[in-house]
Amino acid sequence: MRVAAFRRNLIARVSRPIGASKGGAAPGEFFPASRSNAVSRPLAPTVSSLVDQPGSPDPNPAEPGASTDGASIAWALLPPDVPASPPPELRYRRAFRVRSSVRSLWRSRGIIWSLTVRDLRATYNQEVLGIAWALLAPLTLMVVFTFLANRFNGNINTGGVWYPIFLYVGLLPWTFFSNAVSSGGTSLIGNPLLNKVYAPREVFPISDIIGAIVNTLCASIALAVLFLIDGRLPSSTFYWVPLMLVILLIFATGVTLVVAGLTVYLRDMRHALPLMLQLGLFLTPILYGLNKIPPHWRNIYVAVNPLVAVIDGMRRCLLYGNAPDVTYSFIAAGMSCVWLVGSFMLFKRLETGFADVS
Repeated sequence: MRVAAFRRNLIARVSRPIGASKGGAAPGEFFPASRSNAVSRPLAPTVSSLVDQPGSPDPNPAEPGASTDGASIAWALLPPDVPASPPPELRYRRAFRVRSSVRSLWRSRGIIWSLTVRDLRATYNQEVLGIAWALLAPLTLMVVFTFLANRFNGNINTGGVWYPIFLYVGLLPWTFFSNAVSSGGTSLIGNPLLNKVYAPREVFPISDIIGAIVNTLCASIALAVLFLIDGRLPSSTFYWVPLMLVILLIFATGVTLVVAGLTVYLRDMRHALPLMLQLGLFLTPILYGLNKIPPHWRNIYVAVNPLVAVIDGMRRCLLYGNAPDVTYSFIAAGMSCVWLVGSFMLFKRLETGFADVS
């Protein structure tokens, strides 16, 4: 008897409108008229009035065997104009601010340096040749390509420069670009530090780019040896080389960020990347000079591949005593900046899912 009375009292309290007392507000008003002068509006029918009243029609009759629990009743009481999803202007979109992103990257420079040192130690530690492997890779390519050029009597116009030096000056920028893209492009795949280190995700590709710079500096020792063997010195216009290296660094960073961001979501990029780099070795004027390209295609060629202007400019200022071509340099610098800005924005857009997908 006490349980039944308790249940009836509970149902009466739940079915009473909000703010109504035993003798105050009328059924369907918010507050009694004596306690509030605000205009009252009728409330929606309560659950008990829809369930307990035998004569009330059901606006949405349930199918035979359907559940009539609280969730289905609450769903039936929802207004008909409730959208199935939030409007596009209310959806979460990560705010991208270039200045704050660059500041965050600058504050993480210590992490970049630590990752670079760790990768270099892991690569060359406990090896007999050690860092000399960075020297042997481009040197081996130079020997092979020189042998093939002499074997098949390749008519390559080098402008009176010894072909090994002509070839090696083109191999050095390509070696840096290839190492940066191949290592930095896959730096986010299976990286356990993504969920352990609080830092911008671009620190991982950038650390691999710095490692490629160290390897290229070691490989440049062979160029000095080649100059000594040939009995000549670099031209007096060698001071243009840093400008070409800046363009090379900007372009390599932009391509590396794009490849690193897309490889996380498109795993086929891991298999396609070596093939594309191998094709790029022959599509870039490394084994030959820019004079092999028709003049009316050279501007487009430089715009598509800024490495063309970098290699041609380094040969001009190191071997021929000329300044880099102004038109090619401006085109390469502009396209490299476009690559860097666009890839950085794309990378930051894709950054939120790296830890979950990779």
